[in-house]
Amino acid sequence: MKKIRELKYDTVLFDADGTLMDFLRSEREALTDCLKALGLPHGDGIIEVYSRINDSYWKKLERKEIEKERLKVARFETFCEHYGFECDVNALARAYTDTLATKAYLIDGAEDICHTLYDSGCRLYIITNGIKSVQDSRFHACGLAPMFEKAFISEEIGFEKPDIRYFEKVESDIDNFSKSNTLVVGDSLTSDILGGINFGVDVCYFNQFGKSIPESIKEKVTYTVSRLDEIADIVLN
Repeated sequence: MKKIRELKYDTVLFDADGTLMDFLRSEREALTDCLKALGLPHGDGIIEVYSRINDSYWKKLERKEIEKERLKVARFETFCEHYGFECDVNALARAYTDTLATKAYLIDGAEDICHTLYDSGCRLYIITNGIKSVQDSRFHACGLAPMFEKAFISEEIGFEKPDIRYFEKVESDIDNFSKSNTLVVGDSLTSDILGGINFGVDVCYFNQFGKSIPESIKEKVTYTVSRLDEIADIVLN
């Protein structure tokens, strides 16, 4: 790695889905493929409803209201009940997870920002609550893996973001870790950003859709960007 200029942060913890990887596209394609295979209706409206249901279950996971194994099926139970779909929900859940693992797409600018930071001598890590089999497959297929030292997947760690114990495990597994030189980058205020704040590191909220930030957390967010290329000036000082 060639160090181009002084680093403000020498360690960057990137969330995966919604930050570097285009999860919405992966989700849409995977669910469409599965519904088509079962002869069930599909389309943008149906995908959007599932996406909202899925997001609500991941929020429950963050709040420790559900276990991840239960989440994998429960989201499809709610989805199928909503539309009155008659199918093997467990089979649909398995098919979706397997199909999702084959859908690896990057958000615009993800490859460039990772190359910029990596070439500048920055240590890059993935922090994700996603399903291990899915994240491993997609992360290695998208081409970013060679630039990252490790992916911290919650299933392996035993805790989910924003649990401070998740971040403490990350800290213990990174040599010469320094909170003052570490930046968390993510698109979720309740998972990445709140977790980083509670852990005591600077945070960068990737807000590509221009969502409002609650007043309760707004002043605690160190940086907000709408494009990934903006992170270069933050990290490279």
